[in-house]
Amino acid sequence: MLSSAPFECPAALLTHAQRHLPLKTAVVNAETETVMTSAKLATEHNLIEPTLVGDSAAINSIATAIHWDIKKFTVVNAGSEIKAAKLSVSLARSGEVSALMKGHIHSETLMQEALQRNQGIRLKRRPSHAFYMTVPGHEHGICITDAVINVLPRVKQKIEIARNVIELMHALGNTRPRVALLSGTEAATPEMPSSMDAIAVVKEVENGALPGAEIAGPMALDVAISEQAATIKGVNNAVAGKADVLLVPNLEAGNILFKQMVYSMSATAAGLVLGMKIPIMLTSRADPPEARLASAALASVYAAHRDL
Repeated sequence: MLSSAPFECPAALLTHAQRHLPLKTAVVNAETETVMTSAKLATEHNLIEPTLVGDSAAINSIATAIHWDIKKFTVVNAGSEIKAAKLSVSLARSGEVSALMKGHIHSETLMQEALQRNQGIRLKRRPSHAFYMTVPGHEHGICITDAVINVLPRVKQKIEIARNVIELMHALGNTRPRVALLSGTEAATPEMPSSMDAIAVVKEVENGALPGAEIAGPMALDVAISEQAATIKGVNNAVAGKADVLLVPNLEAGNILFKQMVYSMSATAAGLVLGMKIPIMLTSRADPPEARLASAALASVYAAHRDL
């Protein structure tokens, strides 16, 4: 069943973000009404100071249609989404902007430019993506990682994904987040590679690989989020039933999980690329303005934490 409940940007996240100065943000391919409305909302909430990149005629026309005076903002003309991505990444690399917001552009196109070794904005660490999911009426969120960038991560990559999301959770004020290494079982099963990966990650954690978090696995989704299920199944650790982060086995599992929450629970998916020189607000092109607003708030909090 699809949910008909309206989407909400979590008020606590918004309040947290508004303690910081607006992020100078390139809105990549800002030439649809949904993207422009989202950028307008983020600007009005003092989350971003936008540079609008894309077809300048379309951008100005839409701005008029949505009653947004953009005269004091920079508009950078770009004739294609590839050109918009290149120009936006160049602005980030030169320090003219401190964040990127995905507009009407394929994620692959934007990330291909951002990840260029010489002309991009990558660091030596491995980048990953996290969705901070909140449900209407509930302020507490849960992270799903990685549902966008790392397709089939193994042990070393999962450690890097965990490291990135732990930093994000610290930025949100959770000093010791509980990270569940998801699989389809709580036992090590060679036929289920994600369970074996989880065992290997936990061993690395025991050797001090990922400080500042409680990490456990493998565990199925029910055990990760339901204390009742954890009790019934006899799983007793610091994460079971109380997970703050769901580290999924692969991109497909994460994609299905976050979209199920969006369409069945009206969850707001604030999406962010982590582990880059600057945060990248990366949402689905079908996401509502509330998700983009929440992504801007998340980027603000994350960027401020990294500047400390």
